[in-house]
Amino acid sequence: MNVEELVRDTLREQAAEQPPAGPGFADRVLSARRRRRTRRLASIAAAVAAVVAVAVAVPLLDPGRHDTRPSGVLDGTGTTAHPDQSPPRDLIAAGNVALAAYYTQDIVKLTADRAVYARTYWLLDPTTATYKKDARWGFVAVAPGMRTAAVLERTLPARRIGLLDLATGKIDRWIPAAHGAGGLAFSRDGSRLLATTYAEQPDLRHRETVYDAKGKKHEEWLARPNETSRTGFSVVDVATGHESPWSKVATDGDTFGRADFSFTHDAALVFAPIVGSRDGMQRFHDLEGHEIAAPANERYLRSDVDARLSPDGRLGAVGLTAEAKDKSWSKIVDPVSGQEVTRVRGARLLAWVDDRRLVAWERTPDSAEYRPRLVLVTIGSDKVVQLSGTREQDVSPDRENVWEPVLAQR
Repeated sequence: MNVEELVRDTLREQAAEQPPAGPGFADRVLSARRRRRTRRLASIAAAVAAVVAVAVAVPLLDPGRHDTRPSGVLDGTGTTAHPDQSPPRDLIAAGNVALAAYYTQDIVKLTADRAVYARTYWLLDPTTATYKKDARWGFVAVAPGMRTAAVLERTLPARRIGLLDLATGKIDRWIPAAHGAGGLAFSRDGSRLLATTYAEQPDLRHRETVYDAKGKKHEEWLARPNETSRTGFSVVDVATGHESPWSKVATDGDTFGRADFSFTHDAALVFAPIVGSRDGMQRFHDLEGHEIAAPANERYLRSDVDARLSPDGRLGAVGLTAEAKDKSWSKIVDPVSGQEVTRVRGARLLAWVDDRRLVAWERTPDSAEYRPRLVLVTIGSDKVVQLSGTREQDVSPDRENVWEPVLAQR
């Protein structure tokens, strides 16, 4: 089946399919809780709402009179880009996907030979559509709808999970994490939260002696392969805060390393990378923690390619397959057979915008070394739309230029 046939079949089926709970489900539930908690003087509020409705309706009669779109909007599809900004200062978005946050990492020494690769986050302020530094958190996952984030305090593993209101910057609720949470991930509809548990700090680094291509010796802070202190996971119902019984999962080693769990496309299972493995190998578990065979539609995917399945589940993003001086291409496969369907521009596929477009890291043209920028790519087209400025691969003490994106459905 070629790309045109896939797109045509998708359009035919969209009207007939009953969609699952859409993105932002958990945010809508949490928003309802906030409204109930703050609802007072209902009759006055109703009168005010009526006045506001009239005031808002008047300009909508002539929507073209005042174009208030941000200057970064490229077209009418909701694409907002800032090719001159790295790290970003203003909202970056493409269709239903937005850069909800980003983080940098810095070495914090514990001893002469051990350190922590600590994260610092910049979160999207929905009021100003700008990114603001929030140094309170050691790990952040943003829910679909981009109103709520699940957060862990800086000392990991954390003993509680916060549900952060991104508009106010305040915690709505704390959820206990008795087994120590070090990583978080939402299901696609935002109704459930997956917490990966650790016995030790998951981002520990060790001083190692390495040799460069010229044989020169120097020291770096590195994670040790095939070693992790991961202990298991638990699943939290976001609306109620109820945590499922903790699932113990045997590890590949007995010391350090991050190997977070994520939900599968349908959230029926979880998977995690095999620490230190090549080619993005992964293991799957049921929600009780038992290791099981990979599901048919995800067995050919890679744990190190974030985009994974397209929204309709009919295409799989596998990853980098070819490079030229200033271009990269990634493979798109039939997820059940693993057969290549097509290739799309991009060195690292981060998220599907829809069933044909993706957000990716792609190399900057005319650069002797790999210097990535966020781009929007489209299946069937060699064109890329630049979304962010170029990210420098700088390893100097000033690491704010080396940022990692956190993308979410909006």
